[in-house]
Amino acid sequence: MCRNIRTLHNFKPPATEEEARAAALQYVRKIAGCTKPSKANAEVFEAAVERVAEVTIRLLDELVATGPPRTREGEAAKSRDRWRRREERLRQTSA
Repeated sequence: MCRNIRTLHNFKPPATEEEARAAALQYVRKIAGCTKPSKANAEVFEAAVERVAEVTIRLLDELVATGPPRTREGEAAKSRDRWRRREERLRQTSA
């Protein structure tokens, strides 16, 4: 579940509200232990997602970046490289 939460701080262009809400949804899913709440918990679940998203946006607005901004393309390339290296290690250990 939480593997979908991505770093949102210090990006150019800045993280969007949709990205913050997606991260909030993943966080609440992890804490609640379910991907879809029951009807009895749906309202509370959605309210929690909205509150976490609001706090996330506020946090991102207030954080101070000391390094150069990241790009989504650059981060995706790093992720692909990490995956490639992981696959190579797995092939070596299974051979």
